[in-house]
Amino acid sequence: MSLQSDSLISGKGQFSDHERAAVYRVIFERRDVRRNFLRKPIADDVLARILTAAHHAGSVGFMQPWDFVVVRQRATKRAVKQLFQQTNAQAALRYEGAKATLYRSLKLEGIEEAPVNIGVTCSRQRGGPHVLGRSTVRDTDLYSTCCAIQNLWLAARAEGIGVGWVSILDHGALKQVLGIPRPVKVLAYLCLGYVSDFATQPDLEVAGWRARIPVEDLIHYESWGKKAPSGGRKSDAHHEGLHKNRGRGKNKTGRGAGSVEGQSQG
Repeated sequence: MSLQSDSLISGKGQFSDHERAAVYRVIFERRDVRRNFLRKPIADDVLARILTAAHHAGSVGFMQPWDFVVVRQRATKRAVKQLFQQTNAQAALRYEGAKATLYRSLKLEGIEEAPVNIGVTCSRQRGGPHVLGRSTVRDTDLYSTCCAIQNLWLAARAEGIGVGWVSILDHGALKQVLGIPRPVKVLAYLCLGYVSDFATQPDLEVAGWRARIPVEDLIHYESWGKKAPSGGRKSDAHHEGLHKNRGRGKNKTGRGAGSVEGQSQG
């Protein structure tokens, strides 16, 4: 099926209520997955769809700075897992007491369990020295690559595939493992696979590491600090009512795979 099939679009660029609801559902049910990976392989055509979705992210100046290193071999995963273990041991030293105990109890990666790992990079020289729209804010190439990562994540969730972002890694050492050229910047190391469960809440939220901030606390009108008039609709509560998971994917403990130490937490 074409990714741009006419059947996906209703009318002149408009989506049906069902199609629109599916978009919101995949956003709210996306999770950072660390556990419950199944041995079921990801078919080449499915992975191609996911990577094509990533490649269709917006990018400043249409520079498309991303590349994707697909990892399936056990030896490579094992080498990356060792990098994680070294870096995580150092990260754990930053916490004391109950926080340290909680940190060490969290599962923060699924490198060897996931059938596919993907390194996402940003080639900062792509497009030459004068990329349209980038002269003022150079880091827009990095932002663009993050858009590709989010596209990948949402497409994977729509395919029933979990994704976990492992950012507790020494990217310099990771580049050596994956043979990434020095000028190319690593943005993310992702673990992909079908899972037995998608948690209804982020693991860190369930564990008490952090709570989700109400969206109305983060919205300013016209200038910083100017909030919506009192009595406005509580957006978080509203979307939770419309797009609640309804118990789908909740595992026995009620916990899914989360992240910490600079990693995405949803």
